[in-house]
Amino acid sequence: MGQQAPIQFDRASGALEGANLWERTAALALVTGSKISSHFSHMGYIACANLLAKTLPKRDIAIRLNPDAVFEFPYGDGYWSKLLNRSYNYEDELELLFADSIDVDYTLLDCGANYGYWSVLVSSKPFGSHKAIAIEPSGQNYPKLANNARVNGNRFETLKCAIGASRGTARLSGTKHEAFSIAGNPSDGGEEVPVLALDNLIDDGKVAANGKYLIKLDVEGVEIEAIKGGARLLQADSVIMCEEHGSDRSHAVSRYILEQTPLKLIVLDPRTNRLETVTELSILDRIKVSTHVGYNVFGTASAFWQDRIEALNAKSARRMQ
Repeated sequence: MGQQAPIQFDRASGALEGANLWERTAALALVTGSKISSHFSHMGYIACANLLAKTLPKRDIAIRLNPDAVFEFPYGDGYWSKLLNRSYNYEDELELLFADSIDVDYTLLDCGANYGYWSVLVSSKPFGSHKAIAIEPSGQNYPKLANNARVNGNRFETLKCAIGASRGTARLSGTKHEAFSIAGNPSDGGEEVPVLALDNLIDDGKVAANGKYLIKLDVEGVEIEAIKGGARLLQADSVIMCEEHGSDRSHAVSRYILEQTPLKLIVLDPRTNRLETVTELSILDRIKVSTHVGYNVFGTASAFWQDRIEALNAKSARRMQ
């Protein structure tokens, strides 16, 4: 007997279909937990949700993110179940730029794609039906990513590899699917995975050297190596979006972008709700208030994208008036 069909949840209407009584009760608990824990950056939410998931039958949930985007994951998954809370927004600062770039002919390079959330969204009609390449090294995560490509009509490409400074192999290790990394000690075990540099995507004919790119680098500790491996791509009209860990008080990724690359460093300042160009890393001391959360920073050398970001700031200033 195969696994049951996925539970269906529509974020726009809140309709939950195909769930039994216990699964419905669990959904209520997951939403309530997200709403309460959102007041302290969802501290403890993942652990509690994962415990609850152990009591549920193994099946997937298909979340309709918009009329043209479906995102599937195992029901009760601690990382993604926050999406059942309709007031929760995943990585606001990325959505801000994606939503503003609907009319731009860009390709998303979704590095460390996990189950493909951003590839599903950015390739959907409300976000401009953009081309996306979702890159994920984990043998555990990749089938779920490939499934999300399939349920959305295979409209984005998937690659099973890690992103690093150069082509090769590495060992991927970790216990949480959202935090697998090739940055650990090779003796930690884990699985051997192929590694590509961003510039190899040009060499391999996957992308053109002169295109427009939004590059999401969620590569758990190897962001600097990934930036080093993308020198040519980052000279094009591209923006890298990197995660700064709240617990890293040295702001290593931002420091590298600011001091060692020709890229401008840009960060969403919650005080002004603007994407501010950073010249002083001390601004991050103020923004990174929660040690267990990731904060996205942007790097670009492109006049085109800098102009777009300026225009976006002007729009959000008008909205706030």
